[in-house]
Amino acid sequence: MTLRIALVGAGSVARRHVGVLHGLGGARVVSVTDAHRPAAEALAAELDVPCFTDPDQALDAVDADAVYVCVPPFAHGPAELAALERGKALFVEKPVGLGLDVAERIGRRVEETGVVTGTGYHWRCLDTAVLARDLLAEAPPLLANGYWLDKRPPVPWWGRTDRSGGQVVEQLTHVLDTARFLLGEAVEVYAAGVRGTPDGTSPDAGDVDDATAATVRFRSGAVATLAATSALAVKHRAALHTVSRGLVLELAEDGLTAFWPAERTEHAPAEDPRIAVDREFLEAVRGEREATRVPYGEALRTHRLACAIAQSARTGQAVALEERG
Repeated sequence: MTLRIALVGAGSVARRHVGVLHGLGGARVVSVTDAHRPAAEALAAELDVPCFTDPDQALDAVDADAVYVCVPPFAHGPAELAALERGKALFVEKPVGLGLDVAERIGRRVEETGVVTGTGYHWRCLDTAVLARDLLAEAPPLLANGYWLDKRPPVPWWGRTDRSGGQVVEQLTHVLDTARFLLGEAVEVYAAGVRGTPDGTSPDAGDVDDATAATVRFRSGAVATLAATSALAVKHRAALHTVSRGLVLELAEDGLTAFWPAERTEHAPAEDPRIAVDREFLEAVRGEREATRVPYGEALRTHRLACAIAQSARTGQAVALEERG
């Protein structure tokens, strides 16, 4: 069975998914939709498929089994709702929204329709992340330190909080999702951000914080510190480290290192998680697996944590996270 994929978004992330989907076999993109018509036309021409600027028009014109939504944070909503209205399986790249309003609405519709969903939190597809969780089951974590220390992406919308949501929402979210996977649900956050240089000037356009630091308390009793910056010239680190009695773990996308009292072990991923996340979604759509590792509802819980940190950094007040299903 070859699954027919309607692609919404024609940027670099969408192109990466196209390459993976076609490389895996058993799926092909049958339409491209992007609000920026030249981008849609360019990718559609390469794939020899029709292009659109409106997801409703695309899904009415071309039959599809699933919809991939690969759009910037501010553009989420129309494509997801169009897919859900038609009962289509849905893959949504992270973050799942700019703030919470649209994402919560989509989450409710996902529950009502019961369609298969997947999201772009591909770190969960790391077998090294699963190994880390197994190790922590024997040595519960007390402390975690998470990092996303990077440069600014070149796209113009990224520097505006009303378009990207800021670095915590747009980038650190991968580390937040991994922290939830390893430490459980967060219950309270406090964060602070800084914008500009010590003399009060800023070298970059936009209004996102250049650095953010957060403290997070988890229901398990563990605590974490999380740091993000976009002030560097090149990416330096994206990782989550945990500390347990007698065990330190350092987990990143490219591997896991475990430090024991008398030894150190290193583990490389068995599969590229960016491939695994698409493969597992296709398997779920075909009914070959019960669900993806991070369906929409799970991604929404991570997004709530990211938004809570962003809110705390903005207001200077601690934010408690509600207990929800």
